[in-house]
Amino acid sequence: MRSCSRHSGADLTGGAGLNDKIAVFVIAVAALLAPREASAMHLADGILPGRWCLVWTLLALPFVVWSWRQFDVRRLRDGRHAPLVAMVGAAVFAVSCMPVPIPIVGSCSHPCGTGLAAILLGPQLTVLITTIALLIQALFLAHGGLSTLGADVMSMGVVGGYAGYAVFRAARYAGLGVVAAAFLAGVCSDWATYATTAFELTVGLHGLRSFGLFFGGLCLAFAPTQLPLGLLEGAITAGALSFLRRRRARLFSHLTGVAAEEP
Repeated sequence: MRSCSRHSGADLTGGAGLNDKIAVFVIAVAALLAPREASAMHLADGILPGRWCLVWTLLALPFVVWSWRQFDVRRLRDGRHAPLVAMVGAAVFAVSCMPVPIPIVGSCSHPCGTGLAAILLGPQLTVLITTIALLIQALFLAHGGLSTLGADVMSMGVVGGYAGYAVFRAARYAGLGVVAAAFLAGVCSDWATYATTAFELTVGLHGLRSFGLFFGGLCLAFAPTQLPLGLLEGAITAGALSFLRRRRARLFSHLTGVAAEEP
């Protein structure tokens, strides 16, 4: 244990660059292996008016900057942190590349993975992971757009990540077990993401039409696919935490702050 600690300390200077390269390599591999047959993944370019693209970008930017600074602090504190972030980022990337197109709203339903990421790494780093995943998808897979990147980050990374984390902590505080709390976090993170996406589309496109009716119509459009997908994401989140608790108890306790033997 002591030799491991000394090695980690040495990596803070010489190994930090290597860890960053590993992180980029893992995400790049995930990009190459991810499914490519999709249409209108996330919010595509041209869906939102330019002024609203700018608004959502400006709103998302402080979260992204803060997330990057948090990552830098943790990476310097522990040289092994970057590969862990990369692995969780690769999982978010792969999960969010499984779309169910909804042509009438110009987007699609898909699991997000941000609830799980928020539980394991915290909502701050989830924003950074989501931003990188969405950027790669927009640049290389034609999933989503660059002009709408801020809106996608707000819905999936900021709202989805913080909602999942808050629900998990609230459920644990209320006495629920880890698996049940993770399930609720996954479900709420997914549904919160798509409620936010519907809101973003409504504020940008409703025009002279009723805001409430337009928003309700978009929610109904998402509901047939997103309601069951949200439940599926809850099950995936719960299963992943349960697996991690059984197979990597020390890592599970370190990441979640929950003793592995707790229910």
